[in-house]
Amino acid sequence: QVQLVESGGGLVQAGNSLRPSCAASGRTFITHAMGWFRQVPGKEREFVATINWSRSCTYYADSVKGRFTISRDNSKDTVYLQMTSLKPEDTAVYYCAARQTAYSGTYYATGGKEYDYWGQGTQVTVSS
Repeated sequence: QVQLVESGGGLVQAGNSLRPSCAASGRTFITHAMGWFRQVPGKEREFVATINWSRSCTYYADSVKGRFTISRDNSKDTVYLQMTSLKPEDTAVYYCAARQTAYSGTYYATGGKEYDYWGQGTQVTVSS
C-alpha cells in the first residue's frame, strides 16, 4: 500500500502564491506517476497536473497552465504544486494521487479512475 499526506494549503489573497506538498510513504516503488486534483462542493473532481517519478515529464490542465508547476523530490518521495497568480476560482480541496501504471509516449492520466492511491486533501482558499 501507499500512503499520501498533503500539507501546505491555506488562505491567501488573489495574486499570491502557495505551495502544497504531498509526502508518499509505504511501497512507493510501485508507483510511477503522481497527480494533483481539486474539488469544490457540488462539482466533480478536476484534474490539475501530473508528473512521472523517473523523467519529470509534466502535464497540466489548461486552467492552470503557466501559473502552476508540479515538481518532485525523489529523495523525499514528495511532490509539490507551486501555485502562483492565484485566483478565487482556484479555491478548492486539493488532492494528491499516485498511479502504478507508467506513462508511455505522450499519454498522461487526467482521470481520477486512472490513479490508485489518494491523499486526504488540503484546503486552498483564495480571497478576492
